[in-house]
Amino acid sequence: MLVDKIAIVVDDYDQAIRFFTEALGFDLAEDSPALTTEGGRPKRWVVVRPPGAETGILLARADGERQAAAVGNQVAGRVGFFLQVEDFDAAYRRMTAAGVKFVTEPRDEPYGRVTVFLDISGNRWDLIGPVASH
Repeated sequence: MLVDKIAIVVDDYDQAIRFFTEALGFDLAEDSPALTTEGGRPKRWVVVRPPGAETGILLARADGERQAAAVGNQVAGRVGFFLQVEDFDAAYRRMTAAGVKFVTEPRDEPYGRVTVFLDISGNRWDLIGPVASH
């Protein structure tokens, strides 16, 4: 058994694809048409994932007021997503250069080096690297 995908509600497919592939370095695993929404708007099945990962993120464009209200607040303002990297400093520099907004300074925790960043929708993520060696 495995978690195959999780969904993140976004405002726009293409902007979300650019953020996840260009700013975070994810792979675009799938981008195909899907059945239209109840309102008749076309949908897409868009999946991104970190290189080599099995679990994907389904980028789901908000459809209707209820879903639009969830954009950027999928986990009630908590950090709800965690991106583990092998080289924290390199990932932090690359993401900063790509315009990713960090909301905390990097810090050392017992579980690793960590900082909080916002995705394209405003959801909070932890960027986590190995425990810093001193």
